[in-house]
Amino acid sequence: MPDTISPKETRAKATRAKTTGIAAPTRPLPGTAHAPVPPGFRLIPLTSDAARGPLADEALLPLAARGPVACLWQAGQALVVPRTYAARPRFTEVQADFAARGWPIHVRQSGGGVVPQGPGILNLSLAQEFIGRPLDHAEALYRQLCDIIRTALRAFGIESDTRPVAGSFCDGRYNLAVSAPTRKIAGTAQLWRRIPGHPPDHHVGLVHAVILVQCDPQVLTTRANALEIALDSPRRYEAARIASLDRLLPPACRAGFVAALQRHLKQALLASPPLAAQALARSRPHE
Repeated sequence: MPDTISPKETRAKATRAKTTGIAAPTRPLPGTAHAPVPPGFRLIPLTSDAARGPLADEALLPLAARGPVACLWQAGQALVVPRTYAARPRFTEVQADFAARGWPIHVRQSGGGVVPQGPGILNLSLAQEFIGRPLDHAEALYRQLCDIIRTALRAFGIESDTRPVAGSFCDGRYNLAVSAPTRKIAGTAQLWRRIPGHPPDHHVGLVHAVILVQCDPQVLTTRANALEIALDSPRRYEAARIASLDRLLPPACRAGFVAALQRHLKQALLASPPLAAQALARSRPHE
C-alpha cells in the first residue's frame, strides 16, 4: 500500500471510498464493539504565509496523529489539480503560462479534478487518526464534513444534500448541492497517509471541502475549461451547474455573508465530535 492514499483514485490502488454502513460513533449497535471517540477537533490557525496557499490543509497531516484537528481558510486566486494532471504532456509549460496570467496551478495529493480557488471561496478541512482500512472510514468522514457544512447553511435558510452534479468541475458523489435546479455549492476530496512509527493499519484521514460562498460561477468555470483546453482534454464544465451561495440569499443579506458563514461553520465544527478511530466490528451471527 502506498504511503499516500486518495479515495477518489482507482479501485486498483484501493483508494476509492465506497463502503457503506458505518455506524455513528456515539450509538453502538447490538452485538458490536464500540471504539472510544477521540477528543473534539482543535481548530488550527494558519500563518499568513500558509493562508495564501490552497494546499495549506496538508499541514494538518502530522498534527492529526496527536489528536483531531481542523482548519478553515481562504486561498488566493489559483487552480488546484490532482497528480494525474501533472503527468499530462505539456503540463509544465501550461503551468508556467497560467501563472504568468495570474492563475498559478498547484498540484494536490488528493484525487478528483480541477478546482478553482480565490476570494469568496472557503476551505474547510478535518483530519484525525483512524485504525483499519481507509475504505472502512472514508464514507463516514465525507458525511461528517458535509453534515457540518449543511448545519451551518441552515442558519441562512439554505438546504442542501450530497449528490453528483454532472457538468460541474471536480464532480463527485459527495458534492453538496441545492435543488430547483440542481447546482453544486461545495466539492470534497480526501487524502489518507500512514503514520510513521505506528502499526501499518494506523492512518491519518484528511477530508477537505471547497465551498462556493461569494464568487462568479462563470469566471470559475471559464478558468477550469481553459485549463482542460490547454492540456488537450475533451472535458468541459458548465457554469449553470454550480452556484454561489450568496445568490441564494435576498440581496439585503449578502453583505458580510462570507464572515457570517465562517462563524457558523466554526460553531458547527466545534459541536461535531470526531469519529471513532476504529470502525465498529460486528459479531458474527450464530450458525
